[in-house]
Amino acid sequence: MNALDKKINEHFPGLVVRKDLVKAVKGNAIVPTYVLEYLLGQYCATNDEDSIQSGIETVREILRKHYVHRNEAGLIRSTIKEKGRHKVIDKISVDLNEKTDAYEATFSNLGIKKVLVDSTTVKAHPKLLVGGVWCIADVEYDFNEDKTTTPWILSTLKPIQLSHFDFDSYLEARRQFTTDEWIDLLIQSIGFNPELFGKRSKLLQLLRLVPFCERNYNIIELGPKGTGKSHIYSEFSPHGILVSGGEVTVAKLFVNNSTGKIGLVGYWDVVAFDEFAGKKKRADKALVDIMKNYMANKSFSRGIETLGAEASMAFVGNTQHTVPYMLKHADLFDDLPEQYHDSAFLDRLHFYIPGWEVDIIRGEMFSNGYGFVVDYLAEILRSLRNHDFSDR
Repeated sequence: MNALDKKINEHFPGLVVRKDLVKAVKGNAIVPTYVLEYLLGQYCATNDEDSIQSGIETVREILRKHYVHRNEAGLIRSTIKEKGRHKVIDKISVDLNEKTDAYEATFSNLGIKKVLVDSTTVKAHPKLLVGGVWCIADVEYDFNEDKTTTPWILSTLKPIQLSHFDFDSYLEARRQFTTDEWIDLLIQSIGFNPELFGKRSKLLQLLRLVPFCERNYNIIELGPKGTGKSHIYSEFSPHGILVSGGEVTVAKLFVNNSTGKIGLVGYWDVVAFDEFAGKKKRADKALVDIMKNYMANKSFSRGIETLGAEASMAFVGNTQHTVPYMLKHADLFDDLPEQYHDSAFLDRLHFYIPGWEVDIIRGEMFSNGYGFVVDYLAEILRSLRNHDFSDR
C-alpha cells in the first residue's frame, strides 16, 4: 500500500475498494459494477492478502446464493415458500398506494409486487421512490385466505447502492488532498494506474466525467478504436445511459407526441451516443434540428408546450484516418454523418476530446490501488450539478 492508498483509506473508510478485485469477482454475473464494488467494500476493505482472498470467496458465495437471475425467479420464489424466508439481491423500487395509504415494493428480477414496506425504511432510503435501488433483502412467505393481501413480506432491507450521500463530510475529506493527489485518486477510481499517465493524459481521461457533474454540457470524442470511449458511460454511473448504434428517434430522446411522455433527456443526467461516427449513417433531419435547439437553450418544443431538461449529451465515435490526413483532406469532424456535419450543431459542442491522444488500453494500465466505489463517485458528481461555475 503506497502513501496515497493509505490516505484514501484513512479519509474515506468504507467508500473505497481495491480496483483489481472487481475483475476477479465479476466473472459472468450480469451485475452492475457498483453492486460488486459495494460488496467488495464490505468484505475486502483491508490490505491483508489472506483476508482479501477469503473476502473474494465470500462475495462470490453471496452472489451465487442470493443474486436473483430472471430465469431462476420461479425457483427462488419456491425456495422462499418452502423455507419461509430467504435473502435475495435484487433491484427494489417502491410506490405509494394512495388507496390503501401504504408503501408497496416491486422486485425487478424476482417478479413480485405489492410487498408492504414500512414508512421508516422509505424515509431512511428515499432513492427507493426514485427509480429503485439494488438491495439485499430478507423476504418471507406467509399465505392467508384474504385475497386483498399479498403473501410476501419484506422483513429487512439493506441498500447495496448508496442510499444517502453527505456532501459536507465529502467536502471535509476532500480538503485533506492536494490537487495532484485528488487527480490520481480519480484516475484510480475509474480503474487506471496514474503512474503510467502524464498530466495531460490524466486530464483527458477525467474530461469524460464532466457531463456527469455539469448540466447541459455537450462533449464529443472521436478517435481510434480501443481507447475506452464508451466504457465510462455504460458501466460507470447509474445516472447515465449509453444509446448503442448512435441512432435514436425524436420520440425516444425528447417527447412522444401521441402519449406526451418525455424521453431520455428527462430521466438521465447524461445521454451518450455510441458509434456516432459513420458517413453513411442516415440521421433524421427533425432530430438534428430539435437537438440543436435543446443543446443551445436547454429546452425543446413539440406540439403545444416547451419542455426543459438538464441532461448532458456525449457523442463518441471512431475515426477512419490519421490526424495529418484529416487536416490535409478534410477536417476533424470528417467522419460524422452528413446531417451532423453542420456548423450550427458543431457550435453547440462545449468540448472535443482529441481521441488520438488517448492511449489504447493495455492490460498493464489497470490499477491495483484503491479508488472510490463507483456509486459513491457517481453521487459526488451528481451533487456537483447543483453548483454553478459558469460565471468563472
